[in-house]
Amino acid sequence: MNTRGRLWVLIGPPAIVLLAFFVLPMINMGSFSLRQGSFGAARQLWTIEHYRAFAANEAFQRLLLRSTWLALATSLLTVILAYPVAYHLAFKAGGRRMTLMMLLLVPAWTSFLLRILAWKLILGSEGLFSVALQALGLMQEPRPILLYTPTAVVVALVYSWLPFVALPIFAALQRIDVRLLEAAADLGCPPWRAFVRVTLPLSVPGVAAGFFFVFIPTLGEWVTPALVGGADGVMYGNIIQDQFARALNWPMGSLMSLVMLAAMLGLLGLLVGLARLLRLDLEVV
Repeated sequence: MNTRGRLWVLIGPPAIVLLAFFVLPMINMGSFSLRQGSFGAARQLWTIEHYRAFAANEAFQRLLLRSTWLALATSLLTVILAYPVAYHLAFKAGGRRMTLMMLLLVPAWTSFLLRILAWKLILGSEGLFSVALQALGLMQEPRPILLYTPTAVVVALVYSWLPFVALPIFAALQRIDVRLLEAAADLGCPPWRAFVRVTLPLSVPGVAAGFFFVFIPTLGEWVTPALVGGADGVMYGNIIQDQFARALNWPMGSLMSLVMLAAMLGLLGLLVGLARLLRLDLEVV
């Protein structure tokens, strides 16, 4: 088989799956956003009224901006917490590496919904935090701690995604040749400078993969805000879900989904550019 044949064999099946389950649904969603109604004869009428309504609705736009900031904060905090874990597994764990990795992944074996509900109990009036504060005399009566706030959403999401962010960072760190660090030490480079000039630049691909692994699904998250966020922790995904499930306004729900996708792609492009500049700066240091 020639090179062109091997190329088509390798990329053909993934391309077909991507076309069938992503591109075509996106095209269908785009057509729905131009329909006047969701059901019956009205679905054949075309209009841009939904685009005008979205452009005039500042509440939707503010919610998208706030959800983007929450997704960025969640992703950054998850990467910051996962990096030391991955670093310890890669360079310090030794023979305990696989055991510690299994312990890290054990919570992920349970249902995502059960883990979020567990945080709802922990942050509730009779939860661990409330009981601990009462025992310390810092609180006189039981009441929720952080529950139904944006902070509760960030805490629950960071906890849920931490193991999955640590894995790509660990994979990137494990590929680093330790002889590079030994050479840096032999040349008189202190550990912190070796980390900045060698370890960190070489681990940027893993860090970027972990960041995007969290940011992309978190921006459209609606289950976690619905369970622990309350009215103050509503995110953009909750409004999209309401448009489809409750209001039955599929054109507006489709339009809001497309807007979120466009915003996500634009922001990801900006972050990729910044990551490349950062990596070049780190290599020059």
